[in-house]
Amino acid sequence: MRIRPNPRGSRPRTKERPSHDEAVPARVLTVDRGRCTTLVGEGTNSERIVVSMKARELGRTGIVVGDRVALVGDTSGTTDTLSRIVRVEPRTHTLRRTADDTDPVERIIVANVDQLVIVTALADPEPRPRMVDRCLVAAFDAGLEPLLCLTKADLVDPDAFLDAYRPLDVPVVTTRRDGDRIVGLDDVRTRLEGRESVLVGHSGVGKSTLVNALVPDADRSTGVVNVVTGRGRHTSSSAYALRLLTADGEARGWVVDTPGVRSFGLAHVDPSRLLNAFGDLAPGEAGCPRGCTHDEPECALDAFVASGAAGDAGPARLASLRRLLRSRQPEPTDDGRAQGP
Repeated sequence: MRIRPNPRGSRPRTKERPSHDEAVPARVLTVDRGRCTTLVGEGTNSERIVVSMKARELGRTGIVVGDRVALVGDTSGTTDTLSRIVRVEPRTHTLRRTADDTDPVERIIVANVDQLVIVTALADPEPRPRMVDRCLVAAFDAGLEPLLCLTKADLVDPDAFLDAYRPLDVPVVTTRRDGDRIVGLDDVRTRLEGRESVLVGHSGVGKSTLVNALVPDADRSTGVVNVVTGRGRHTSSSAYALRLLTADGEARGWVVDTPGVRSFGLAHVDPSRLLNAFGDLAPGEAGCPRGCTHDEPECALDAFVASGAAGDAGPARLASLRRLLRSRQPEPTDDGRAQGP
């Protein structure tokens, strides 16, 4: 009688896992079909690009652009080599979104950034304030500093669009075309230098054009807006982190270009966390009933603002907060069904 060998092998199972003390630190630049392009030796003479994949021991742990990871194996970066990611370091900030406003599954767009640059065109395609509001909500919820970047200011004056955002004290930069030159690019660079920023916006608003101007060797694909639908075509297929350099070649920050988004679900955002971004209004929450959405008749924020405790800008700030809260809800269509942003 033939006896089949033990398919599990003869080695005893153990719960002990290697500590990987010799692992090499790296930064994740992009993730594509299970392969991660990482930067090893950042800021040193031995800086190099290493292609890696997630080790089985990490299980369901996701790896996203911006993660700080630890590598083992062949980290030389030579052609056709592959290392393993055995550890993901704790993240400082994470920008998240959901597929829609009813989907509880969060999707991390990028990790370890400190500034969210919301890029929107003033025309071609038409600006969508609701999308800007949603990005602001995501920034406040994640603890990121928002920056509103308005492109194509040569087509439309930006003042009317900005009226709704002045009470939020969100910094704004504008760019416009002057032939082949982008006017306002220096202002954008000043806001990005020394920061780790992620650019988010619809397709066709000019994110990749900005990145190519800021990082000349980036070679990010750019596209045009469909004249029928008024929407841009996806040109960047995946998020990619690029180093921002000064005119002298000094590294002064990172920029993450992301694919254009058509929707930005906020099912994961709690109203109380959003209120924390409004420091002048937050003390008024003490009088709110349990479970208050801050957009209902019983909300104590109305009395708090009416008392003058929030200052002269209180009413405008409260109106802005409630506009952001309402942006978390799907918009009804003509037939009564809800639709995304």
